[in-house]
Amino acid sequence: MKVVLFCGGHGMRMRDGTSAAPKPMVMIGDRPLLWHVMRYYAHYGHTDFILCLGYGARHIKDYFLHYEETATNDFVLTGAGRDVELLGSDLADWRITFVDTGLHSSIGERLRRVRPHLEGEDYFLANYADVLSDLPLPEVIDRFRASGAVASVTAVPPQSSFHVLEFDDRLRVTAIRPVSEFPIWENGGFFVFGQDIFDALMPGEDLVDGALVRLAEEGRLTAYTHRGFWVPADTVKERAHLEELYQSGARPWAVWEARPEPGPTPVIVPAEDLVATPPLPRQSPVDVLRRR
Repeated sequence: MKVVLFCGGHGMRMRDGTSAAPKPMVMIGDRPLLWHVMRYYAHYGHTDFILCLGYGARHIKDYFLHYEETATNDFVLTGAGRDVELLGSDLADWRITFVDTGLHSSIGERLRRVRPHLEGEDYFLANYADVLSDLPLPEVIDRFRASGAVASVTAVPPQSSFHVLEFDDRLRVTAIRPVSEFPIWENGGFFVFGQDIFDALMPGEDLVDGALVRLAEEGRLTAYTHRGFWVPADTVKERAHLEELYQSGARPWAVWEARPEPGPTPVIVPAEDLVATPPLPRQSPVDVLRRR
């Protein structure tokens, strides 16, 4: 399957004010975030990538045009001419299509603009290119195919570190619970789409707030629940957390290094079950589908 990666946004929450590089090019260890996402898909045999470029496109193009295999692969150096014999390769079987999808385009519009590169693909994968996870991708794909839906989204527990207060009518606090314990799910990305997704997309609109909301209302959107590792790099704090994990050697997203231990079997849930459930009655389908 081809993999569409949305990497054209400004990523303002991640910017430190000193770098002009786009968020997917933020370094985690010795490789940019985008490389980690692509390496995850490549581990499962999906090596045909379509990069939806916008802000900072030059940085992404230059990185792959001058890619250094020796940075993450063993090699042998011989002779006075310093000949390099690679003992492994990351990109040898990768095919990367770079597409300018506009500086200010919405994610839905970016997807529409790469449609010609997806002709003949019954199904394809898509991602925001700024989230790392140990999601069992083959199972996600199999469940989507069996569902008969047009689109699949990965659902993850709320990632906020805040706590929610419960109190009585006299405003006495009766309980304090982490947001993650509430029976709600966030849109975690890691999409699987059928070609019918393009019939649901309207020009210029966002993918989630537009097409996916309509598909959910029609019962044609399914979800894969995942309680395993899932960490975004939306902020400097989150990036620092990923860097700390990388340096410690605890890299759950690096499924190409070691197969993760199997966890509880996730279940497919109808998209309508992703809408708000008590005690948060004011959420809407759009709020739940929105990433963060």
